[in-house]
Amino acid sequence: MELNIHPPLPQKKDFRIGILGSGFIVSDCHLVSYRKAGFNPVTIASRSRENAAKVATRHSIPKIHDSYEQLLDDKTIEVLDIAVPPNAQLALIKAACARKTVKGILAQKPLGMNYAEAVEAVHCCEQAGITLAVNQNMRYDQSVRAAKTLLTNGTIGAPVLATIDMRGIPHWMPWQAELGWVTLRVMSIHHLDCFRYWFGDPEEIYCSTRPDPRTPFPHTDGICTYILEYKSGLRCVGIDDTWTGPAKEGCPGDIGIRWRIEGLNGLAIGDLGWCKDPYTSASSIRYAAKGDKQFHEPKWSESWFPDAFAGTMGQLLIALETGAEPAIGGRDNLKTMALVDAAYLSAEKKSSVKISEITA
Repeated sequence: MELNIHPPLPQKKDFRIGILGSGFIVSDCHLVSYRKAGFNPVTIASRSRENAAKVATRHSIPKIHDSYEQLLDDKTIEVLDIAVPPNAQLALIKAACARKTVKGILAQKPLGMNYAEAVEAVHCCEQAGITLAVNQNMRYDQSVRAAKTLLTNGTIGAPVLATIDMRGIPHWMPWQAELGWVTLRVMSIHHLDCFRYWFGDPEEIYCSTRPDPRTPFPHTDGICTYILEYKSGLRCVGIDDTWTGPAKEGCPGDIGIRWRIEGLNGLAIGDLGWCKDPYTSASSIRYAAKGDKQFHEPKWSESWFPDAFAGTMGQLLIALETGAEPAIGGRDNLKTMALVDAAYLSAEKKSSVKISEITA
């Protein structure tokens, strides 16, 4: 069966891409994937020109700007790839919209510090005539795309119960200590968006959180559990556990991100490679339907990091060449942002929250 694990790519691959940011996600994911796909990054800027220069040399980017402002003023840039902390992103989006020189922007998740900021980013781009897409890259993990195919073609039937179980110890970024975020807007946002990709929008969410004992800075959302309720009766359950037991303190660990979809006609089970060592480990899937004598277990060599990132940039470039809305457009991503804000509100209120309470 064709599982459509590879992202669609644009016919026109030479859009001139300017990169804002030079951290790990740019150097080890965006640019590695873009080069493999044949995309055209032409310039880069960062808070540290020295670091930008190192990344430019590694990935053969011909031009380095001394500042974000200089890159934004470069009228030869057609597409802006923003990879900066979330508290810096909106200002750069607004600055690009004020100049009205680029055709498209690929923004990082989360699209804003909250739903309200995300709405502001979307409105700003719409008013400037700039196509906005969001880098919700888990949608382009190969096992996630395979699951979407099984749901779309009816192999496993109508979904009854779906789970994503993350037992992983991410590398926290310095800006998280400043913002006081750990998991919901950083890791859970991937899983909440994935549930939306697979099944559409839930009616409400119940979320419970507690601090992660290992993370030293003040936070509330270290370990997160949540239930998404759908009108059809479908329930989606997420467990995002950044503690996983004392796996870094001398106890054997059981690290991974596993998902499961139970349908009326079959079952699909996946394992993402991101938490493995190395981070370029491939994800996997096994699935079966009524009448199958055993699970089907296709294999591939690609991985979420870095190969999914050709998908997120590719969906923006396809939108620019066709005039269609991106697969993960800014307006669609508002629904993911609303779901994240609803999760925070639910944890605070200790009760379920309808998504309409955020979007009203």
